[in-house]
Amino acid sequence: MSRVLMNSILGLCAADHDNDPAKLAAWLRNKSPAGVAAMLANADMKMFVAERGEAILAVGAVTGEGDIALNYVAPEARFSGVSKAMLARLEAELVALGYAEGRLEATATAKTFYEKAGWLADGPQASGRMVNGYPMRKALATIARPRCHPFKRPDNSSASGGSNISAHCCSSGRGMT
Repeated sequence: MSRVLMNSILGLCAADHDNDPAKLAAWLRNKSPAGVAAMLANADMKMFVAERGEAILAVGAVTGEGDIALNYVAPEARFSGVSKAMLARLEAELVALGYAEGRLEATATAKTFYEKAGWLADGPQASGRMVNGYPMRKALATIARPRCHPFKRPDNSSASGGSNISAHCCSSGRGMT
């Protein structure tokens, strides 16, 4: 896991750290094996990996506060769908934890990736650290919709003259909101 985190930062995020040794040291500080062990021991963090065979291709994590804390992909797995799959898993976990909205801080490198996945800017770029990201949020759970039922006219006939016409609004996402 540490290897994926470190290689992702070193190999994919130059737009964020500018190959500045001080920025890299600050960002990589907790990505060592000891740092990953501390993350795994943190009861407030739930971590996930994407694997192919024996190889870990992505590492992700959510917090008990509704944040995506990690979403890193190995450079060799970039643009293979692994990042999208990991993001979908992390979003699903936040929903399972009861969150209707997720939050994260995107790197400059990943900001467009998140925007394409429906994430929205949630304020200006963060400040105060060596590497500052962009706060983002996404509505994860939709408002419950009423159950659909066959449409009947007041005279008890169906809209098309048949007796089992259903309003497909719930399955198609159109109609009632």
